Amino acid sequence: MRRAIITTFIICMFTIISTSYATTSKTSSNATKENTVNQQNMQFSQRQDVQKFINLMVKKHQFKKENLEQIFNKVHIQQSILKTMSKPAETWSWYKYQKFFLTTSRIQGGITFWNNHAKTLADIEKKDGVPASVIVAIIGVETAYGQNQGSYRVLDSLSTLAFEYPKRKKFFQSELEAYLLLARDNQFDVTSMLGSYAGAIGQGQFMPSSYRHYAVNYNGKGQTDLRSDTDDVIASIGNYLEKHGWARNKIIASKAQVTGSRYKKLTKNQLKPQYSVAFLKKHGVVPIISVPSTAKSNFMVLEGKNTPQYWLGFHNFYVISRYNPRINYAMAVYQLSEAIKKARTLSNH
Repeated sequence: MRRAIITTFIICMFTIISTSYATTSKTSSNATKENTVNQQNMQFSQRQDVQKFINLMVKKHQFKKENLEQIFNKVHIQQSILKTMSKPAETWSWYKYQKFFLTTSRIQGGITFWNNHAKTLADIEKKDGVPASVIVAIIGVETAYGQNQGSYRVLDSLSTLAFEYPKRKKFFQSELEAYLLLARDNQFDVTSMLGSYAGAIGQGQFMPSSYRHYAVNYNGKGQTDLRSDTDDVIASIGNYLEKHGWARNKIIASKAQVTGSRYKKLTKNQLKPQYSVAFLKKHGVVPIISVPSTAKSNFMVLEGKNTPQYWLGFHNFYVISRYNPRINYAMAVYQLSEAIKKARTLSNH
């Protein structure tokens, strides 16, 4: 009898505990679901980090808070952008990168573009000292001569990276700030401008801060337009490179030959020129063209299809990298510019 009472007591206690646990679990699950729903339904502008940014824009630039909240409530976070940022094209091997950008169609497209805009290119080369071939190549690499200017809303791109990409949050919040100022200054709809996954705009893919500081109105009429006014695009790229120190009539890069083993001790693939040509020669690295012994360059070892490729990049190579700070990018622009120039010269004879 006593055993039966104890057994009954244990069963009752187990039932009470099980019911309590089930109720608690259900309540916890419902709370989690409710929090998730609340987060999903929360307007983007009400996020704490977004509110902080909005308040900064109000205080620093006298925007109206309600207007900015309306704008940010239209933001769509783009997961595809975050995925692309983790594996940008510039991290490809040089062989793969070169194969993608130095194509027959891109070279022929460069010749056509140059011929169509020869006067403006000549004007800017005379004014800023930047070769027409380099400007053409930059547009070719960036957007295939304006054909692919990006399909993301710039507002979405910059907001995604400013608030969902901690690694470069500071940079992209500054670009988002510049974009809002650019839209206000030029009176365009901030929600409709299209650009790249990183928020770059137009045929030359200017980031908003560069657009504000280096964009040039070629003919002085109307507003500067880097999407559809190709003269403005050419003038702006020339101005950007000139302002970043382009040296008129100076070498950009040269292939190099290596001998011995001392070159292996050199620092490689830095953007800034750091070695004199005389110093490099002492380490078994010799440019294949004649270069003053005092000229400074970096030393690059690029991944070729079968064997490494050795290059020297001089001051103007570094200036090109100020447009996009990657060795692969600057080298693609340089090699494409040379290929277009050579092919155009041959086609004109």
